Amino acid sequence: MKAGSARSSTDENLPLKLTLTSLSAMAAETTTFPIDLTKTRLQLHGESNPAARPTNAFRVVSGVVRGEGVLGLYKGLSPAILRHLMYTPIRIVGYEQLRNAVAGENRSLSLPEKAAVGGFSGMIGQVVASPADLVKVRMQADGRSGHQRYSGVADALTKIVRAEGVGGLWRGVVPNMQRAFLVNMGELACYDHAKRFVINNGITDDNVYGHTLASFMSGLAATTLSCPADVVKTRMMNQSEVCYRNSLDCLVKTVRVEGVKALWKGFLPTWARLGPWQFVFWVSYEKLRSFAGISSF
Repeated sequence: MKAGSARSSTDENLPLKLTLTSLSAMAAETTTFPIDLTKTRLQLHGESNPAARPTNAFRVVSGVVRGEGVLGLYKGLSPAILRHLMYTPIRIVGYEQLRNAVAGENRSLSLPEKAAVGGFSGMIGQVVASPADLVKVRMQADGRSGHQRYSGVADALTKIVRAEGVGGLWRGVVPNMQRAFLVNMGELACYDHAKRFVINNGITDDNVYGHTLASFMSGLAATTLSCPADVVKTRMMNQSEVCYRNSLDCLVKTVRVEGVKALWKGFLPTWARLGPWQFVFWVSYEKLRSFAGISSF
């Protein structure tokens, strides 16, 4: 059977798909979280300080373990899990529903059409999950100077609302939406398209090998497209006081002070995280769908 050839005409499996997506996302996030923390610390390193000593992922990890212990690599995991319980089901299931609705029963979407659908689904999911993402970034950034601003998710939410208002929970939401559009444009469209390409051309069947190959391609595409927006998003969300007026101001100041290459700061740990994240998520999700008797994504 061709991948995706059996499309449900109803939404009777929607609650189950949302549940399976959440479980797969939790597994992927927990597995790769230390890499995500490393990426965040790298993106914040040298912020508006051209004299900062260059660093790399190994030095960041060593510094975290030395200064905060091994568990420091999991600082911010709780809001990260909370974020994915909202973000991932909306973007993944939303993409599938929109893709099937737009395509209907008689055709498959082109790659640009899939990219647009993926980007839109990602933006909607990110708007909903942005407060949890904000808390995750703030908690991951804690410890760089030995100062811990928040003791947990609830404490972070309370302090942010008290100091910055309810709107403060959506600080950086615009670059966050921009990043989510690019990530999901690369991830969802590339995974969907690559999986169908390798299966329909007889390279592999609709199995773990095809899912692995497609997830590798989608991780690389998503990282390349989204890294500049991810750097801007991270810096804007981390600021307690206003250093940047908007995402464009942050982009310009970053390039002016640190050069264009700074927009791809943390590229390798980002890819190192997205690659395994994609693998764990998609293989788990496709396998759980199979066990549940739901057709392939």
